[in-house]
Formats: sequence, structure tokens, C-alpha cells
Amino acid sequence: MSTPTPTCWPCLSYQDAPAAIRFLVEAFGFSEHLVVPGEADGEVVHCEMVWPEGGGVMLGSAVRSVGEVEATKAGAGSIYVVTDRPDEIHAQSLARGAIEIRGLRDEDYGSRGFTVADPEGNRWSFGTYRGA
Repeated sequence: MSTPTPTCWPCLSYQDAPAAIRFLVEAFGFSEHLVVPGEADGEVVHCEMVWPEGGGVMLGSAVRSVGEVEATKAGAGSIYVVTDRPDEIHAQSLARGAIEIRGLRDEDYGSRGFTVADPEGNRWSFGTYRGA
């Protein structure tokens, strides 16, 4: 069964969007797909990050010179990402500065995963549970 093109994109805002993009690539393994810079230096109006196992997230600068009048508050997001590699991503994310919220563990419902916070406070959970 092939993964369909994503039609649901969680969106996050960051005070330092360029740093967040680097963090998501280096700590979690996302790929930078599209970045639309804003008028101000370091501003990101729109960014698409692709998850190699399917899906992705969008993000942008919390303060924007164009686009939405007011972005979502930075650090207010919580994302669950399905992966077959929770142990690897857990170690990699901690080595790159993620803050552990819930350590790597096996759950009663069959998932193996963990939760960390990125440098701006968004919570990222990674696990093997793909839904019922």
C-alpha cells in the first residue's frame, strides 16, 4: 500500500524559523522541501518540511511582515510523528539539544516511542503506533 499525498499539514510558528528548520533536519530527520523567505532578514513566511516516512509539517516565523495577520504563538504546538526508528531518532534528538519530556518506552497498546520539546517548546512525540 503506498502512502497518499498528505492532505493534513500541522503548522507551527517559531521566533527563529531558520534555526527551527536546521533543528528539525538535524535532530529529527525532516527534509526541507520549500522555504519562502519574508521581507525581513531571517523571516520565513512559509516552509514545508517533509517526513521521510510520509507526511510533513509547515512552519513559519511567529512575526511576519506579510501573510497572516497573527501567527500561532511560538512553542504552542504538539505533533505526533509515526516512525519505525524511535530508538535512533530519540538518541539523535537528545544529542542535538531536544529536551526530553517522556523517555523512550514501550506502551501497553503496542507502540514504542518518546516525547521531546524542541528549543522553542513545541512538543514532538515519535512512536511506532500508526493508529487503529
